[in-house]
Amino acid sequence: MSEQKIYKSEKGAAQIRQRYAELLQTWPVPAEHLRVPTREGETFVVASGQQDAPPLLILHGSGANTTMWRGDIASWATHFRTYAVDIIGEPGGSAPSRPPLDSDRLAQWLDDVLEGLGLSTISVVATSLGGWVALDYAIRRPERITRLALLCPGGIGAQKMGWLPKALFLSLFGHRGVRRTARTMTGLDVPLTEETLDEIVLTFTQFKPRTERLPIFSDEALRGLTMPMLVLVGARDVMIDSAATAERVRRCVPNVTVRVLPDVGHAILGQTEAVADFLLDKRASQPTPS
Repeated sequence: MSEQKIYKSEKGAAQIRQRYAELLQTWPVPAEHLRVPTREGETFVVASGQQDAPPLLILHGSGANTTMWRGDIASWATHFRTYAVDIIGEPGGSAPSRPPLDSDRLAQWLDDVLEGLGLSTISVVATSLGGWVALDYAIRRPERITRLALLCPGGIGAQKMGWLPKALFLSLFGHRGVRRTARTMTGLDVPLTEETLDEIVLTFTQFKPRTERLPIFSDEALRGLTMPMLVLVGARDVMIDSAATAERVRRCVPNVTVRVLPDVGHAILGQTEAVADFLLDKRASQPTPS
């Protein structure tokens, strides 16, 4: 797939690339920028933390890139060698390839990424679409995942489509409508999140996200996930059925901590230390299942 296929115009693609480069300059800890060859094309990775620390792979959501983790990385890189990976086909530094979700090609892509990074087993933090990719990989390669922390993951509860008619209506109102749509989709409705909303609006003004529904993993597949898992969902998520996600995870996954965050939408922020505590196995500090 050519880059033009995932952006609305070359000018728009250039705008997003420039903004991405600017945000990378604000990465709060020393980092290496790695380019890993894979069968789907080059993959861009931002590596931080001590070389000999335990490895942690980090996967962003749809319409995002590694810079969404700028608020978390200083904490996680203290304890781990972190690898923030730009998912292929998204508005980051990786190839524009979009393998079908109902195939094993994304798992094979991650095989190539791990091989290129010299990693055999990893812990993973992932959100939304990245959560789906992480689950798909953990189901296919369970021996490679030591711990799995998921924020509003796709593939467990059904995707909600009720917000779509409102989004289509708001799109008629230009930039203002796009901003209101972004606010609805993410649940970011407090002043502190305005900068994040600005970035989302810029991206979705120029970027063409995936439009297919995320495949739902079977109960049997979820029961095979025996590694420790943390699942955080927002009670006000308008994009994914968070109640169904929490219910299925509790019912199917044997070694899981689930937390439903009240008054939180699809974009889950401010959980840096809860995730760190889980990754470090600080059992007394883990969120109480709700």
